[in-house]
Amino acid sequence: MKTYPYLFLDLDGTLSDSAPGIVRSAQYALEAFGITVSNPDDLLCFVGPPLEDSFQDFYHFTPQQADEAVKKYRERYEVTGVYENALYPGITDFLDAARRAGKTLMVATSKPQRMADLVLRHFGIADRFAFVGGRDDATRRTKEEVIRYVMQCNGLTDPSQIVMIGDRKHDILGARAVGLDSVGVLYGYGSRQEFEAAGATYIVNDLDELQRLLL
Repeated sequence: MKTYPYLFLDLDGTLSDSAPGIVRSAQYALEAFGITVSNPDDLLCFVGPPLEDSFQDFYHFTPQQADEAVKKYRERYEVTGVYENALYPGITDFLDAARRAGKTLMVATSKPQRMADLVLRHFGIADRFAFVGGRDDATRRTKEEVIRYVMQCNGLTDPSQIVMIGDRKHDILGARAVGLDSVGVLYGYGSRQEFEAAGATYIVNDLDELQRLLL
Protein backbone atom coordinates (compact mmCIF):
# COMPACT_ATOMS: atom_id res chain seq x y z
CA MET A 1 0.00 0.00 0.00
CA LYS A 2 1.38 3.39 -0.99
CA THR A 3 1.63 6.16 1.57
CA TYR A 4 0.52 9.68 0.77
CA PRO A 5 1.86 12.64 2.77
CA TYR A 6 -0.78 14.94 1.26
CA LEU A 7 -4.52 14.31 1.37
CA PHE A 8 -6.68 16.46 -0.91
CA LEU A 9 -10.35 16.37 0.12
CA ASP A 10 -13.49 17.40 -1.67
CA LEU A 11 -16.02 19.33 0.42
CA ASP A 12 -19.65 18.67 -0.61
CA GLY A 13 -20.52 15.01 -0.11
CA THR A 14 -17.08 14.21 1.32
CA LEU A 15 -16.61 16.41 4.38
CA SER A 16 -20.22 17.51 4.75
CA ASP A 17 -23.69 16.37 3.79
CA SER A 18 -24.63 19.51 1.92
CA ALA A 19 -27.48 18.03 -0.10
CA PRO A 20 -30.42 19.84 1.55
CA GLY A 21 -29.13 23.33 0.76
CA ILE A 22 -27.90 22.41 -2.70
CA VAL A 23 -31.14 20.66 -3.67
CA ARG A 24 -33.38 23.48 -2.45
CA SER A 25 -31.24 26.07 -4.20
CA ALA A 26 -31.33 24.05 -7.44
CA GLN A 27 -35.13 23.87 -7.13
CA TYR A 28 -35.21 27.66 -6.71
CA ALA A 29 -33.07 28.17 -9.81
CA LEU A 30 -35.06 25.77 -11.97
CA GLU A 31 -38.34 27.38 -10.94
CA ALA A 32 -37.02 30.65 -12.40
CA PHE A 33 -36.99 28.82 -15.74
CA GLY A 34 -40.48 27.41 -15.28
CA ILE A 35 -39.28 23.96 -14.25
CA THR A 36 -40.88 22.40 -11.17
CA VAL A 37 -39.19 19.40 -9.56
CA SER A 38 -41.45 17.83 -6.94
CA ASN A 39 -39.11 15.03 -5.83
CA PRO A 40 -35.97 16.45 -4.17
CA ASP A 41 -34.10 13.19 -4.78
CA ASP A 42 -34.19 13.98 -8.49
CA LEU A 43 -31.82 16.87 -7.79
CA LEU A 44 -29.14 14.97 -5.90
CA CYS A 45 -27.19 15.03 -9.16
CA PHE A 46 -26.33 18.64 -8.28
CA VAL A 47 -24.29 17.59 -5.24
CA GLY A 48 -20.61 17.60 -6.16
CA PRO A 49 -20.22 18.47 -9.85
CA PRO A 50 -19.76 22.02 -11.11
CA LEU A 51 -23.22 23.59 -11.24
CA GLU A 52 -23.04 24.53 -14.93
CA ASP A 53 -22.39 20.89 -15.80
CA SER A 54 -25.45 19.73 -13.90
CA PHE A 55 -27.80 22.29 -15.48
CA GLN A 56 -26.49 21.39 -18.94
CA ASP A 57 -26.20 17.62 -18.48
CA PHE A 58 -29.48 16.98 -16.69
CA TYR A 59 -31.72 19.82 -17.90
CA HIS A 60 -30.15 20.47 -21.29
CA PHE A 61 -29.53 24.16 -20.67
CA THR A 62 -27.36 26.08 -23.08
CA PRO A 63 -24.12 27.47 -21.60
CA GLN A 64 -25.75 30.90 -21.37
CA GLN A 65 -28.83 29.50 -19.63
CA ALA A 66 -26.61 27.53 -17.27
CA ASP A 67 -24.72 30.69 -16.29
CA GLU A 68 -28.03 32.44 -15.55
CA ALA A 69 -29.24 29.43 -13.57
CA VAL A 70 -26.07 29.47 -11.46
CA LYS A 71 -26.73 33.13 -10.62
CA LYS A 72 -30.27 32.26 -9.49
CA TYR A 73 -28.97 29.30 -7.51
CA ARG A 74 -26.51 31.51 -5.66
CA GLU A 75 -29.24 34.02 -4.79
CA ARG A 76 -30.67 31.45 -2.41
CA TYR A 77 -27.64 29.36 -1.57
CA GLU A 78 -25.41 32.17 -0.37
CA VAL A 79 -28.07 33.45 2.04
CA THR A 80 -29.75 30.25 3.25
CA GLY A 81 -28.59 27.09 1.50
CA VAL A 82 -25.01 27.19 2.70
CA TYR A 83 -26.24 26.62 6.26
CA GLU A 84 -28.58 23.73 5.33
CA ASN A 85 -25.61 21.46 5.78
CA ALA A 86 -23.98 19.13 8.34
CA LEU A 87 -20.61 17.47 8.80
CA TYR A 88 -20.64 13.72 8.32
CA PRO A 89 -20.46 11.92 11.68
CA GLY A 90 -16.84 11.05 12.41
CA ILE A 91 -15.28 13.42 9.89
CA THR A 92 -13.65 15.61 12.54
CA ASP A 93 -12.15 12.54 14.22
CA PHE A 94 -10.80 11.39 10.86
CA LEU A 95 -9.21 14.79 10.15
CA ASP A 96 -7.61 14.87 13.59
CA ALA A 97 -6.30 11.31 13.23
CA ALA A 98 -4.83 12.16 9.83
CA ARG A 99 -3.01 15.15 11.25
CA ARG A 100 -1.67 13.08 14.14
CA ALA A 101 -0.39 10.61 11.54
CA GLY A 102 1.59 13.43 9.94
CA LYS A 103 -0.65 13.99 6.93
CA THR A 104 -1.03 17.45 5.41
CA LEU A 105 -4.70 18.11 4.64
CA MET A 106 -5.91 20.38 1.85
CA VAL A 107 -9.34 21.05 0.38
CA ALA A 108 -9.91 20.92 -3.39
CA THR A 109 -13.54 21.77 -4.10
CA SER A 110 -15.73 22.95 -6.97
CA LYS A 111 -17.54 25.20 -4.49
CA PRO A 112 -16.59 28.89 -4.94
CA GLN A 113 -13.57 29.81 -2.85
CA ARG A 114 -15.34 32.24 -0.52
CA MET A 115 -18.20 29.80 0.11
CA ALA A 116 -15.79 26.97 0.86
CA ASP A 117 -13.99 29.18 3.38
CA LEU A 118 -17.33 30.16 4.93
CA VAL A 119 -18.49 26.54 5.31
CA LEU A 120 -15.24 25.39 6.91
CA ARG A 121 -15.29 28.29 9.37
CA HIS A 122 -18.98 27.67 10.12
CA PHE A 123 -18.21 24.09 11.14
CA GLY A 124 -15.06 25.04 13.04
CA ILE A 125 -12.74 22.84 10.98
CA ALA A 126 -10.88 25.43 8.91
CA ASP A 127 -7.81 25.09 11.13
CA ARG A 128 -7.46 21.41 10.19
CA PHE A 129 -6.43 22.35 6.66
CA ALA A 130 -3.11 23.71 5.48
CA PHE A 131 -4.76 25.14 2.37
CA VAL A 132 -8.24 25.52 0.88
CA GLY A 133 -8.62 25.66 -2.89
CA GLY A 134 -12.01 26.43 -4.41
CA ARG A 135 -13.52 27.43 -7.68
CA ASP A 136 -12.90 30.79 -9.27
CA ASP A 137 -15.25 31.60 -12.14
CA ALA A 138 -12.51 33.32 -14.13
CA THR A 139 -9.64 30.84 -13.85
CA ARG A 140 -10.74 27.63 -12.08
CA ARG A 141 -13.96 26.13 -13.37
CA THR A 142 -13.17 22.40 -13.47
CA LYS A 143 -11.99 20.01 -10.77
CA GLU A 144 -8.77 19.45 -12.68
CA GLU A 145 -8.06 23.20 -12.62
CA VAL A 146 -8.80 23.39 -8.89
CA ILE A 147 -6.46 20.49 -8.14
CA ARG A 148 -3.69 22.03 -10.25
CA TYR A 149 -4.20 25.32 -8.43
CA VAL A 150 -3.83 23.67 -5.01
CA MET A 151 -0.66 21.92 -6.13
CA GLN A 152 0.86 25.05 -7.65
CA CYS A 153 0.09 27.24 -4.65
CA ASN A 154 1.84 24.77 -2.38
CA GLY A 155 4.80 23.92 -4.60
CA LEU A 156 3.71 20.30 -4.98
CA THR A 157 5.28 18.79 -8.09
CA ASP A 158 5.24 15.04 -7.34
CA PRO A 159 1.75 13.57 -7.93
CA SER A 160 2.75 10.31 -6.25
CA GLN A 161 2.80 12.11 -2.90
CA ILE A 162 -0.88 13.12 -3.12
CA VAL A 163 -4.23 11.34 -3.10
CA MET A 164 -7.57 12.96 -3.96
CA ILE A 165 -10.58 11.93 -1.86
CA GLY A 166 -14.07 12.61 -3.18
CA ASP A 167 -17.59 11.33 -3.66
CA ARG A 168 -18.27 11.96 -7.36
CA LYS A 169 -16.70 11.05 -10.68
CA HIS A 170 -15.51 14.63 -11.18
CA ASP A 171 -13.13 14.18 -8.25
CA ILE A 172 -11.76 11.00 -9.76
CA LEU A 173 -11.49 12.33 -13.31
CA GLY A 174 -9.87 15.56 -12.13
CA ALA A 175 -7.31 13.59 -10.14
CA ARG A 176 -6.53 11.30 -13.09
CA ALA A 177 -6.02 14.28 -15.40
CA VAL A 178 -3.35 15.60 -13.06
CA GLY A 179 -1.77 12.21 -12.41
CA LEU A 180 -3.02 11.71 -8.83
CA ASP A 181 -4.32 8.55 -7.25
CA SER A 182 -7.86 8.86 -5.94
CA VAL A 183 -10.29 7.44 -3.40
CA GLY A 184 -14.03 7.30 -4.06
CA VAL A 185 -16.09 7.40 -0.86
CA LEU A 186 -19.44 5.64 -0.98
CA TYR A 187 -20.93 7.43 2.02
CA GLY A 188 -21.41 10.49 -0.22
CA TYR A 189 -23.44 10.74 -3.41
CA GLY A 190 -21.49 8.66 -5.90
CA SER A 191 -21.85 4.95 -6.66
CA ARG A 192 -19.36 2.14 -7.01
CA GLN A 193 -20.22 1.92 -10.72
CA GLU A 194 -19.53 5.64 -11.14
CA PHE A 195 -16.15 5.35 -9.44
CA GLU A 196 -15.14 2.23 -11.34
CA ALA A 197 -16.05 3.83 -14.67
CA ALA A 198 -14.07 6.95 -13.78
CA GLY A 199 -11.01 4.90 -12.81
CA ALA A 200 -10.79 5.43 -9.04
CA THR A 201 -7.63 3.95 -7.53
CA TYR A 202 -9.50 2.92 -4.38
CA ILE A 203 -13.15 2.77 -3.30
CA VAL A 204 -14.20 2.76 0.36
CA ASN A 205 -17.56 2.36 2.04
CA ASP A 206 -17.07 4.59 5.06
CA LEU A 207 -14.67 6.67 7.12
CA ASP A 208 -13.39 3.64 9.03
CA GLU A 209 -12.26 2.07 5.76
CA LEU A 210 -10.78 5.37 4.63
CA GLN A 211 -8.77 5.63 7.82
CA ARG A 212 -7.49 2.07 7.53
CA LEU A 213 -6.53 2.70 3.92
CA LEU A 214 -4.65 5.96 4.35
CA LEU A 215 -3.51 6.17 7.95
